[in-house]
Order: sequence, then structure tokens, then C-alpha cells
Amino acid sequence: MKNLTIIASLTIVALASCTTQKEGLDSFKTQKGTSISLHCIKHGSLYIQYGDKVIYLDPVTTAVPPETDYTTMPKADYIFVTHEHADHLDSIAIQQLSKPTTRLIVNPRCAEILGTGQVMCNGEMKDFDGFAVQAVPAYNITPGREMFHPQGRDNGYVFDFEGFRIYVAGDTEDIPEMADIVSPDVAFLPCNQPYTMTPEQLVKATKALQPKVLFPYHYGQTDVSVIAPMLERSGVDVRIRQYQ
Repeated sequence: MKNLTIIASLTIVALASCTTQKEGLDSFKTQKGTSISLHCIKHGSLYIQYGDKVIYLDPVTTAVPPETDYTTMPKADYIFVTHEHADHLDSIAIQQLSKPTTRLIVNPRCAEILGTGQVMCNGEMKDFDGFAVQAVPAYNITPGREMFHPQGRDNGYVFDFEGFRIYVAGDTEDIPEMADIVSPDVAFLPCNQPYTMTPEQLVKATKALQPKVLFPYHYGQTDVSVIAPMLERSGVDVRIRQYQ
């Protein structure tokens, strides 16, 4: 994973500020002073406001209740999709968010389904307009679960905004490749057994990653209230938002 090593070796910029403005919205600044805000939508859906750029991850309308009307939200400069499942890939949401200049970034299977999109494969890094992204592996490793997310198909994404790094893991367990993603500023890790991680697996992954801020997400009916006590002495800021 040569590219993983490259992105992990980038200078890690300390959080300059971190203020929760309201439920579902968390704000940060890079060392250069550029604002970053993280907006909780639901489940695996969120968007990042980086300066004047709006970046969506896995927007869905009806596959995860309640129905989300994306016509009421800011149009997307970028839409990133991790994989093909209906709670992550939604052509209606993509259509509602798109404008003529929107760039859609997907894994190979999603590109086949949609018939469009810029493809990123596991380990690939690309530079966009003022930030870099690396597609990283996301898959199941527990015997009997491999069919949910087979190795090599799906993506997680590591975003680098002026050295401020955000890891959005996608649907994955605590895979060995996480060891190559060193100390992201923010990590979004999934926690809905049996499809992704158990709370214990998530805690193990967090201790390996050592993010400054952790958002358990994509957790369905899993009790994520147990995570913060298990990470009490880790130095990780655990934030629970409405990502059911």
C-alpha cells in the first residue's frame, strides 16, 4: 500500500479550534485558518464543508428512514460513494445534489451501475481542487461475513485538507490496512453488527488509528453508548451524532 504510506507521512496538523455549533454539526479550522464543518445527515450520509466547497459522502433518500430531501441542501461540488449497497448508493440523491460542475467519485462497481463517475480503486490517491483524497480498503474479515463487503471491492476515503485529515471508513471491519492510516484528525467508523464492526472491534480500530475525534456512524440499532467508556483513557474525543 505505497500510497497509504504517502498520505500517512504527510504532516499532521493539530486542530486549531473545535466547536460544536449545534447537534449534528461540528466545526474545525486548519492551521492555515480554513474552516471545515461536518454535517450529520443520517446512517452513512454526511457532508463536509471545506471553505467554499461542499463534499457529500454516500447521500441516500429513502433507503434509510426518514426520507431525506436533498433539494433543500447545498448543491454538491463533490459526491463520494463508498460502495453499491442501497444505503450508500442512491441515484436520486445524486441527481438532487448535482449541478453542472459536480464531480462524482465512486468505486468501480458503482461506476458500472450508474454508467458514470470518476473511478477510484483501493490505494489510489487523487488531487482535487485544494485537497487530496485516497481510496482505502473497506471489507469484512470475520468468517461468515465476507460476502457482505468482499475484499478489494469497496472504498473508504482519507481526505487531506491542508494537512487536516478525515478518514471516512465506509462499511468495514477492523482490517489490517487501518494500521497504515496514522492518527487522522477525525475518523468516522461504522458500528452495525454483523455488517461492519461490533463496538469492541470499533474500539480496537480506534486505538490503532488514534484519531483526535471519533464519530461512530452507520450504527443502526447497535448501542454505541458503550464506546466512550471503553475509550475513556485513550485521549480520543468520542462524539455521538444521529447516524442510525
